[in-house]
Amino acid sequence: MAIDLAKEAKSKGIEYFLISFTDLFGVMRAKLVPASAIGGMQKNGAGFAGFASWLDMTPANSDMFAVPDPDSLIQLPWKPNVGWLASDLYMDGEEVAQGPRNTLKRIVAKANKSGYRLKHGVECEYFILTEDGQALADDRDTQGKPCYDVQALMRRYDVITEICDAMLALGWGPYQNDHEDANGQFEMNWDFGDALVTADRHAFFKYMAKTIAEKHGLRATFMPKPFAHLTGNGCHAHVSVWDKTGKKNLFDDPKGELGVSALGYEFLGGIMAHGEALCAMMNPTVNSYKRLSAPRTTSGATWSPSSITYAGNNRTHMIRIPDPGRFELRLPDGAANPYLLPACIMAAGLDGIDRKLDPGKRLDIDMYSEGHKVRGAKKLPLNLLDALRALDKDKSLKAAIGDETCAAFQKLKNNEWSDFTRHLTSWERDNTLDC
Repeated sequence: MAIDLAKEAKSKGIEYFLISFTDLFGVMRAKLVPASAIGGMQKNGAGFAGFASWLDMTPANSDMFAVPDPDSLIQLPWKPNVGWLASDLYMDGEEVAQGPRNTLKRIVAKANKSGYRLKHGVECEYFILTEDGQALADDRDTQGKPCYDVQALMRRYDVITEICDAMLALGWGPYQNDHEDANGQFEMNWDFGDALVTADRHAFFKYMAKTIAEKHGLRATFMPKPFAHLTGNGCHAHVSVWDKTGKKNLFDDPKGELGVSALGYEFLGGIMAHGEALCAMMNPTVNSYKRLSAPRTTSGATWSPSSITYAGNNRTHMIRIPDPGRFELRLPDGAANPYLLPACIMAAGLDGIDRKLDPGKRLDIDMYSEGHKVRGAKKLPLNLLDALRALDKDKSLKAAIGDETCAAFQKLKNNEWSDFTRHLTSWERDNTLDC
């Protein structure tokens, strides 16, 4: 039986609800609704003009309604009189196919029919900056290798623990917080879960981290590469597929190579086969390609991939197998849409299972120092346009994700690329003014 949000409001002291959806660019949108009106909103949804967000619509389109999912309810830990709700988008009584959450739910339903259930966890890296976003907030965070630096971590104790305490209160199972490889960069980990649950939490985590940072007079950013000389923000995804009950990990096989089943390697084969096209949605901004295939940073390594390869417990590849029964996809960055990320993974992986794709030979080498010796490994796209072209050519992946979702995404992102190319940079003037 669905949760009655009006009753929840009375029992939990919720006075307002944020009825929220995430658009194709990963931007969270919301309306603030008084609890007295939530009954009607639960049934009919909150109205939005789709064109006013990053969706492929026009001002002539009908009203779009965000129908809240009561199971997603989160009472804001820092403002408990407000409840946050993830929503599904509808227009003219039909689901909006290009809606990212709708897209994920559609792929999850298809997987369930085949007896599969995707579970994943994400490593959300972010920088803490000054309030204006122009510099690192901690001017003493200057080590050449700052990863795990206890002094820098504890100087941000108030922010980090407020976010972690919120996750503890919400029952997410957070288990570690650390200073990451770049100066001013942090990562917080919580338990993995079903695809939709993790996606909702991923979306909320980004909102929560930014909000709590603002509360402390700071700014949190998940931008893939905010500083050219520092390691970028990844969003590594740890992936496994379970049976429909969610009790048996179908990737786990003690007799399999590195403890991974044949089904797991077929899924991995799908990710490898669609690697170039996946970049479009996993690395969805112009800035994303400053992180991929980047030159060495001040810490000594970028920690990001440049080729479509996999290995065992080796962080120089696009995919690593750190433990039996799962793999880590190191391709996505901080700009990846929380819903399109698992949708893409599941779409590509299911194709691998359907076609019994072979991921090829595992490469147990340091790709940063020996990658030039590898023959036949595909390189990742060098820019957003190349990634969008790869997605456009990948007909099977587009069909699996959803043609409407991909067409809308490609149209808006091609427009973004065009905006970028019209921008004149200081580098161009510095280097070609006297040509």
